[in-house]
This record gives sequence, structure tokens and C-alpha cells, in this order.
Amino acid sequence: MAKKGLQKKTRIANKILTVVFSLVSLLYLYPLVMMVLNSFKKKAFISRAPFALPTDKMFAGLANYELGIARTNFWGSMVWSVVITVLSVFLILLCTSMCAWFISRVVNGWTKLVYLLCIFSMVVPFQMVMFTLSKLANTVQLNTPWTIPIVYLGFGAGLAVFMFTGYMRSCPIAIEESAMIDGCSRFQAYWRIILPFSLPGVASVGVFTLMNVWNEYTIASIFIQDKNLRTLSVGIRQFMMQNTTDWASMSAAATIAVLPAFVMIIFAQKYLVGGLTSGSVKG
Repeated sequence: MAKKGLQKKTRIANKILTVVFSLVSLLYLYPLVMMVLNSFKKKAFISRAPFALPTDKMFAGLANYELGIARTNFWGSMVWSVVITVLSVFLILLCTSMCAWFISRVVNGWTKLVYLLCIFSMVVPFQMVMFTLSKLANTVQLNTPWTIPIVYLGFGAGLAVFMFTGYMRSCPIAIEESAMIDGCSRFQAYWRIILPFSLPGVASVGVFTLMNVWNEYTIASIFIQDKNLRTLSVGIRQFMMQNTTDWASMSAAATIAVLPAFVMIIFAQKYLVGGLTSGSVKG
């Protein structure tokens, strides 16, 4: 009886928590919903009825979206955002997975120091290194869309190495040694054994990196000065600074900037959750 009573209380508590977190989720979604609704309203009605649904009188159709796309150079900025994001994700996944593999297999003072430095880099704010890093980037020509992924590698390596190291340590070293006995080189063992075993970690790190780089503004705005090479987040921000009273077009521009990231999260959600769940169990 006591066990049944405990189970009943647990079910009730779970239902209450479900309701509470559902309401919290709605609060998080509310600004996004309002942004989308206001993007379809005429400019004059944004301040009059910001929380109302776009009725026939308020409805502006796709005019705000056409204006937002035109003034933000949407398609050009989209291309550069995709280029920077893809290169950054590839570079971070490749370099940090190899670094984590080395740390997990070679245990000495140097690897422990490298691991601690990677952990420490996670808590260093960008503002502390902004000026020196900007000077260094200009000196070695890291201020282009093709080279700025190296900068993102520096800032994304800490979390990626931390996550990858957990997956690498959970992979039995006997499997790797067996592959090398069968003729695999050390790199082949990494590429054919370790990396496939760490696919949940690859998915998790890839999704985190993708979202961080896609939505990143500060580094892209400081390092890339050419207006023709700016990313989507920088283009949206410049448009908002130049059109501080046109809330309808700003809502439309922000909506089209958020939409690609939202679609990515929807499709990558199961990989992200599955990767985090797999990484929580070791041995």
C-alpha cells in the first residue's frame, strides 16, 4: 500500500511539473510568436496594437518581408553565414575530437595541463581578449569569412574538448589496440574506431557549434569590416540600427534570420538529446 501511495504521489508530482514547465515554455515562446505576428502588420499598427492578431485592416502581407530582405542583403549574408558556419563546425569537430582523443589516451602532466586550459577557456569572456585578438587577427589576416572559423575554433574548443573527452574515455582501449594489431595505423584507428564510437558526441558538439556560430554577432561584426561579406546576424543588426522606428520590417527581418536556425534545431533535436543522453553513461 505504501508503495502504491508513493507511486501515486510521484505521478501527481510529475503532472504538476509537466504543467509548470509547459507554462514556462509558453513564456519563452511568447516573444517569438509576437515577433512573427507583428511581422505581418502594417507599420502604423505596431505601436497601437502590438499584441493583437493581424486583422484585415492591419495585415500587410509580405511587404515587410520584401523590405527586410532587400535592406539586409539577405541572400548574400545568408551565403556567408552558411560558409562560416560549415567551415567552423568542420574545423571544431575535427581538431577538438583529435585533441580529446590524445588527452584520453596519453595521460601525463602535459595532457592534464592542456585539458585544464581547455576547461579554463570556457570561463574567459570575449571582452577580456577582444582588443588583442582583433589586433592579432588583422595582423595574420583572420578577418575574412574563409579564415574567421579559426577564431571560432579558439572559442569553441574548450566545450568541445570537454564533451569529446568523456566519449573518448568511455571507448575501451582494447578495441583500438586490436585494430592496430590487425594493421590499422594510429590515425586509421582514430578514424575508423574512435570517431564512429563517438558519433553521439559529434552530433552534440556539432549542434551546439552550429547554433553558436550561426547566431554569433560580436566576433563577426568586429573582425569582418567589409559590408559585402557580413553575416546574417550582422546584416540584421545593421538594418535595425538604421530603421529604429520601422518595427514591422524589423520584426520581419528578425523572423527570417531566426527561421533557418529554428529549422536546424527541429531536425537536429533528436541527435542533440540522444548525444547528451549517451554521454551521460560511461563504462
